[in-house]
Amino acid sequence: MKFDWEYLKIKLTSRKLWISVSSFVSLVLFARGMDQGSVEQITSIIMAGGAVIAYIFGEAWVDAYKE
Repeated sequence: MKFDWEYLKIKLTSRKLWISVSSFVSLVLFARGMDQGSVEQITSIIMAGGAVIAYIFGEAWVDAYKE
């Protein structure tokens, strides 16, 4: 069975995925009693990580199809 890299790229660059992940983590942290400032920092880190992953995959895709 061949691994579908294109499908993985599409999923990891999805804004919906990263919003869902950050929302889930935020709700869990609030439920565990963490203060709002810490939850906002963690959520920001998750969203920044999603943006970096999307950028890396986007640049790799552009580089792959340049030639």
